[in-house]
Amino acid sequence: GQAQQSELTQPGPRQFRRMRLLRRRHMTVRLVMVGSAFVFFLFILQRDVSGREQATEKPWLRSLVSQKDHVLDLMLGAVHNLRDSMPKFQIRAPEPQQTLASSNQSCLPGFYTPTELKPFWERPPQDPNGPGADGKAFQKKEWTPQETQEKEEGYKKHCFNAFASDRISLQRTLGPDTRPPECVDQKFRRCPPLPATSVIIVFHNEACVLHTTPAILLKEIILVDDASTD
Repeated sequence: GQAQQSELTQPGPRQFRRMRLLRRRHMTVRLVMVGSAFVFFLFILQRDVSGREQATEKPWLRSLVSQKDHVLDLMLGAVHNLRDSMPKFQIRAPEPQQTLASSNQSCLPGFYTPTELKPFWERPPQDPNGPGADGKAFQKKEWTPQETQEKEEGYKKHCFNAFASDRISLQRTLGPDTRPPECVDQKFRRCPPLPATSVIIVFHNEACVLHTTPAILLKEIILVDDASTD
């Protein structure tokens, strides 16, 4: 009777396999549950820390945003004031008025001659060895302390080499004519006559206009102040 009872209570090979599978499944479920709980804990912890950081940074962020808005309002106000104070400029270019030659118009036939298109001033003779002559670069190998200081101050004040600009002749030539032959040989009819022109240029550079523009076409030169003090 005891042998039969032991045979009935002792598990077989199939039951051992089922028990092993159940243990593995329970272990997998436990690992998933523990991992999920750990991830959820990290998520809660991160939200708590970020909430505290935002709470501590709110006054600083608010002040930064308010300062940014204030600066933006000032800039927009300055732009509006500048726009209102500026004269109403013409946005589109004016349409050219076509001048038709009539039979009773007092103009000579043919083309303008080089003599008629002479500039207002004749360029004086140049020293080919002068600073920047014939469009060459201004080069200086030896510098004294005073010259170096003058050059550096010119860069700081004018943002260009004022030292070289002051020593290059205002009447210097630019070397050989680099225009295409068709531009050099171009001719202009006298009738209708070429229109006069006004030149707007920063003062100190008007010499180039007087040496290159035909005198009969130059109506005026408007000099613009570059706001320099000396």
